[in-house]
Amino acid sequence: MKITFLGGVGTVTGSMYLIRTNKRNILLECGLYQGKRDESYARNHKIPVDIHRLDAVVLSHAHIDHSGNLPNLVKSGYDGPIYATHATYDLCGAMLPDSGRIHEGDVEYVNKKRKRKGEPPMEPLYTEDDALRTLRYFVGVGYNRPIDVGRGIRVTFLDAGHILGSAMVLLESEERDRTVRLVFTGDLGQPKLPIVRDPAPMPPVDCLMIESTYGDREHPPDQDTQSQLADIVNTVAERGGRIIIPAFAVGRTQDIVYDLHQLTHEGRIPELPIYVDSPLAVNVTEIFRMHPDCYDQETRDFLAESDSDDPFGFHRLHYVRSVQESKELNGMVNPLIIISASGMAEAGRVQHHLKHAISDPKNAILIAGWQAPYTLGRRIADEEPVVRIFGEEFERRAEVYRLYGYSAHADRNDLLTWAAPHAHTVKTTFVVHGDPKPAQNLAEGLQELGYRRVIVPKRKEKHAA
Repeated sequence: MKITFLGGVGTVTGSMYLIRTNKRNILLECGLYQGKRDESYARNHKIPVDIHRLDAVVLSHAHIDHSGNLPNLVKSGYDGPIYATHATYDLCGAMLPDSGRIHEGDVEYVNKKRKRKGEPPMEPLYTEDDALRTLRYFVGVGYNRPIDVGRGIRVTFLDAGHILGSAMVLLESEERDRTVRLVFTGDLGQPKLPIVRDPAPMPPVDCLMIESTYGDREHPPDQDTQSQLADIVNTVAERGGRIIIPAFAVGRTQDIVYDLHQLTHEGRIPELPIYVDSPLAVNVTEIFRMHPDCYDQETRDFLAESDSDDPFGFHRLHYVRSVQESKELNGMVNPLIIISASGMAEAGRVQHHLKHAISDPKNAILIAGWQAPYTLGRRIADEEPVVRIFGEEFERRAEVYRLYGYSAHADRNDLLTWAAPHAHTVKTTFVVHGDPKPAQNLAEGLQELGYRRVIVPKRKEKHAA
């Protein structure tokens, strides 16, 4: 078994790995590389595999950095199966067409500038129609159900506990007189997250491919995220303000809604109007409703206790689809809560809500996850006194809260604890999907546990499993 590391190495984006075994080519992940515009377009435009010799694609979960270049793969000629869990397939049904619309809109904007300069127009990486066509090739598979994907090659999806439908990929290949077993973590979840189950234990394998997003970081200890959220809501409600929460449409929005539902049901926060203002988040939440098979026991117990079959719908919660409804929120009477995309406040409707709320000291902005450098979310998280929104400068008088308990990634301790039971039996380990420092830090931690051959691969390198 040989692995070519095409993306998701030295970085946390563009996940893509080609596995060659039994004269079959399996593409593990087909993620979108996200970076500077020109570099991203160049990296994503050319799929770095021989598409006509590709036998199957296996997908760990629906996040765009893992799935987002699938429409370009199909556009380029791939017409084979794309294996994923049922929930991942459903999430991709919402997220990939949305991504296609974004590509079309971005190119339309860029081409206006190019036309003024007398430059030829660009084409989008792919369109909404390309994304819809891609969905025809998905094959939904249940957790813990081995499926043959090629000559003597089996894939089993194990729960990764990251987002709805997320999976570790166990790949088993019959080679000569033995079975080679490889497990790819995908994105491993933080234990005790709302809604989804904790990650499944690591299976015994010959080869481990482990993500390292938080390979050098640890989440704050003993955090009671729900109680912290309740304190913030009560404080801001008492002074008659509103809370703006920039949140990713997949995972974090649903986690926050679930906690607000539970806090309201238990009487720990007042019954405030709560608005989810993101068309994609609304669509994704419908998919979460369709998959109670992915819920953890705590969520099942809460639903039974509250006489509800829906953790994402209660009488104070409103889902906003239209632009007109979104605009009307800015004139509504406080206190209230608005959850809106994007998660780093770089685009989308949340920017309009921030513009109207950021200069009022009664209001609050809740940062519910890590913010990339140079984003609007990062500048707000750093409590900069003046921020720029839509080209205008606004004095930030709204209070800023940071609540990082909603991170969907395992931290360094979680990763090492998960990997520890098989430290002395794994023959080869590849540390992937992390920036250089976290990846190297995690590699050193694995070696201290007893892992022997630990490699931090570089892009385009080939290694035997």
